[in-house]
Amino acid sequence: MTTKKTGVDQELIRDLAGILNDTNLTEIEVELGDFKVRVSRQTQAVHAAIAPQPIYAPSPVQSAPAGAPVAAAPAADSKNAVPSPMVGTAYLAPSPDAKAFIEVGQAVKEGQTLLIIEAMKTMNQIPSPRSGTVTAILIEDGQPVEFGMPLVVIE
Repeated sequence: MTTKKTGVDQELIRDLAGILNDTNLTEIEVELGDFKVRVSRQTQAVHAAIAPQPIYAPSPVQSAPAGAPVAAAPAADSKNAVPSPMVGTAYLAPSPDAKAFIEVGQAVKEGQTLLIIEAMKTMNQIPSPRSGTVTAILIEDGQPVEFGMPLVVIE
């Protein structure tokens, strides 16, 4: 006869916490059928060039050409915002001396690279989920980002 387990599998939680420590991840999530568990820890990143910002509330950054009118910054919770699919460091260009992937006012196509997020020493291209016009870039180059944090607004 099978006995259904009630409560939380503490050994699984300890194993996941060990993985976090071993890999320097800030969050890990496991889903087995209808059972779902997420283990996370808070870390404080120190960056000399970037002032600390609250999670999910970045200051809007507009990359408009000099002299161009800058539109009012849209709300970070805009339905047209592209959220970060991972935790990492966001870069707006493929290299420090290269041109940015996108600019405010630029038309983008679905699948076009918007930016790169470095996670665990891997550069991950973030594609546009839809075609449209970039109306705001909500992050700065080299800024740490969290999962779900709005990055770019595409109208």
